[in-house]
Amino acid sequence: MKTGQLHIIEQISKADIEESNRWINYWQEYSNYTTWQFWVVLGMFVIPLILLILFIDRKNIFQLGFYGYSVHVFFTYTDAMGTLRGIWIYPYKFLPLLPSSITLDASLVPVTYILLYQYTLNRRKNYYIWMLLLCLALAFFLKPLMVGIGLFHFNGKENFLLLFTCYVIVGLTSKWVTDLFKFLSKTTKWSFNRDNN
Repeated sequence: MKTGQLHIIEQISKADIEESNRWINYWQEYSNYTTWQFWVVLGMFVIPLILLILFIDRKNIFQLGFYGYSVHVFFTYTDAMGTLRGIWIYPYKFLPLLPSSITLDASLVPVTYILLYQYTLNRRKNYYIWMLLLCLALAFFLKPLMVGIGLFHFNGKENFLLLFTCYVIVGLTSKWVTDLFKFLSKTTKWSFNRDNN
């Protein structure tokens, strides 16, 4: 690594550590367990996971889990890009060293998508119509509610249409990736592995 490049990397690393320390200090002052926001954020993380355990269709658990994991990954990327670019921020978190959006990225949003996907599978409903309705609800009801109570903040002009677009992209990508892997699990046509044991 060149000297100039190494110097820049070290500066970025130092800035990341300073930013982490600022989040810890901020959390201790404004987002710790003595605030109501902490308990709401924790509830938004824990309650959906409990509901998932209680209501997930055990017959399709791997397909639903794969789909949900895809939602988690793609939504985390989307949220991280929005946060890193300064488009939005989550002012409260339940642990200072975790990403502030982990409540939505790892629990609330994936579980909501999983339960919707399960509903469309079991009831033979059109996934795309129901997914669009879910995206509308998340972008134009949940996020404005979160803005209203201070759990989500735009760093400029509010853009719920951008959020809707992100939710749709996550829903489509997750479905298509799941469908691709379902298809690949049923065929060996393009497989380089010819071992049938």
